[in-house]
Amino acid sequence: MKEILEIAKKFNITSVPADLCECKVGHINSTYFIYCTDGEKYVLQNINTGVFKDPDILMNNIVGVTAHIRKKLEAEGKDPLRGTLKFYCAETGLYYYKDPEGRCWRLYKYVDHVDCFQSADSTELLERVGSAFGHFQMQLADYDAGALKETIPNFHNTPSRLNDFKISLEKDTAGRAASIKEDIAFVLDHSEVCSYIMDKIAEGTLPLRVTHNDTKLNNILMDSKTGEPVCVIDLDTIMPGSVLFDFGDAIRFGASSAAEDETDLSKVYMREDAFDAFAKGFVGGLEGSLSEDEILELPMGALVITLETGIRFLTDYLNGDTYFRIHYPQHNLDRARNQFALVRDMEEKMPRMREIVKKYI
Repeated sequence: MKEILEIAKKFNITSVPADLCECKVGHINSTYFIYCTDGEKYVLQNINTGVFKDPDILMNNIVGVTAHIRKKLEAEGKDPLRGTLKFYCAETGLYYYKDPEGRCWRLYKYVDHVDCFQSADSTELLERVGSAFGHFQMQLADYDAGALKETIPNFHNTPSRLNDFKISLEKDTAGRAASIKEDIAFVLDHSEVCSYIMDKIAEGTLPLRVTHNDTKLNNILMDSKTGEPVCVIDLDTIMPGSVLFDFGDAIRFGASSAAEDETDLSKVYMREDAFDAFAKGFVGGLEGSLSEDEILELPMGALVITLETGIRFLTDYLNGDTYFRIHYPQHNLDRARNQFALVRDMEEKMPRMREIVKKYI
């Protein structure tokens, strides 16, 4: 504990760190809540440089985006320390501190009196989450996405994910390809779908925007009293991309009828009520910052990102489960089939999904 507190003291804050507790939520970075003698609270994180290999790129992206949002909040007369994360420089002048063991740490202000939900038990909550991520896009609509760098290269580059799959299929390291011919055929039959978003970015139909890339429910802090969104967190995957990435991943995660490893595929489908609620909130939160053509493409984001996630699971299964944590031998295969079932349902419902989005423009 003393060692962690000493690291917290390496940052330029006027408070004196006195106590801490470890946050058990999260799988990438180690996180600690720091309690100071003056009552102030901070969050200290050990950056996982195995995942985020360049802490300079990581923190430059985050600090630039949060500073931009802070100016917007100040102009709106809102609390800039509550509406976005506030990071602090270390004594070196960088927004992270490298300890003698080479570990990288960062510190930001704790946002108090908020709740963080792990699942949505109502469409009302999904609508508020959609509004928060839409508002996040609106706040950053005039931010130069080209100034950002990729913290994880090709993270949502679906053609690149498809190419990784083909390489793994050819190698067949774990000797599993012969037993999953139908799953392989599904991926290969959807090769053209994989390039849908990236082709439109390349041709200029979809503009390059600031994207969060991890738009799950638990990355929104909600006011404990009002239940309204307060702050978007977990900004490590802030990168240049398409708004379809963010909308798509949120629908993949939030509008599915089942957990992503449900093996009874008859239970797996996209909930139209959940899609409608999130879309309503998201488009409303945009406040006109996207073109009508761009908004009408949002449903394809859900289909492509769900397909991409399934491909990633199946690739890992072919590789012998070297990336995703599994709890039994066929876990990644079950996950992949689950996502492909969701893709099939989205394909059938695409006309209806487009109608839903259109009514909120």
